[in-house]
Amino acid sequence: MKFGVVLQTDPPAWRVVELARQAETLGFEYGWTFDSHMLWQEPYVIYSQILAATKTMTVGPMVTNPGTRNWTVTASLFATLNDMFGNRTICGIGRGDSAMRVLGHKPSSLATLSEAMGVIKGLAEGREVTYNGTTQQIPWVATDGRTSELKMLMAAYGPKALHLTGSETDGFILQLADPQLAEWTIGAVRSAAAEAGRDPDDLHICVAAPAYVGDNIEHQRDQVRWFGGMVGNHVADLVERYGADSDLVPPALTEYIAGRQGYDYSEHGKAGNTHTDFVPDEVIDRFCILGPPENHIARLEELRALGVDQFAIYLMHDDKDATLNAYGQKVIPALR
Repeated sequence: MKFGVVLQTDPPAWRVVELARQAETLGFEYGWTFDSHMLWQEPYVIYSQILAATKTMTVGPMVTNPGTRNWTVTASLFATLNDMFGNRTICGIGRGDSAMRVLGHKPSSLATLSEAMGVIKGLAEGREVTYNGTTQQIPWVATDGRTSELKMLMAAYGPKALHLTGSETDGFILQLADPQLAEWTIGAVRSAAAEAGRDPDDLHICVAAPAYVGDNIEHQRDQVRWFGGMVGNHVADLVERYGADSDLVPPALTEYIAGRQGYDYSEHGKAGNTHTDFVPDEVIDRFCILGPPENHIARLEELRALGVDQFAIYLMHDDKDATLNAYGQKVIPALR
């Protein structure tokens, strides 16, 4: 199992760079950030500094979307970073939650997402694509014999999104660490891949969730309760689309949002979020990984047995350095 760290690009940006550098020395191979330009600082500027400060770490957004950036610009950003630092970028992408809603837009449709993924990956890897009724190709990509590569991982929860993930992408991002839900979603993605004539084993499966190492579980729950609210935004969309009692979505994912009263994106991804009181402790314990190192090792062994290739820590709480160090010294060695 490989490990990643997910950071918010809160100022100062150099603290984000330093955390990524520190994570690499502790055995983390991936550095991710949110991509909501009205809430946090511009991630692609910071990626260049993370890549310069590290040796092998792969970086990218968790997740970008098709709506807030022109697809050709996104492709050029990735291709430029690959040209400067070698193929050390990865693209996590989804329909768009915070980045789109903050601007008053709805998340993109799956059809738009599918088209955007093809354009971004194709251009970033030097191929000719059709965009806006025109034929486009970035002329400087791979002109010297080197090949630009960009893995495209899609974040998904619902049945249609999971099917698209397995049918068209390089991998799957599941933003919660519940083994029951991981088994269901990974199974759906792998089935879609097989149905499309693809090898399910070629997909990179990434689980991303808050992890907090320590003994004060009550404090840890309060620090990461925001995550249940963030996931709840996506779950609310599923309930609206399929109904609360649909057989297409498991109750383990949908039941907990019954008391949800809305969401304030100004508190998105922040400890102490006042709009997450509806999230019960039981959901936090399922979705996140808390407690001493042995708790983390046990949960990660469950996820690895389900085919998870990477666990990425949402490092958004009040003890970032200690959790990174505990993973580097105890958790990562136990999973290698």
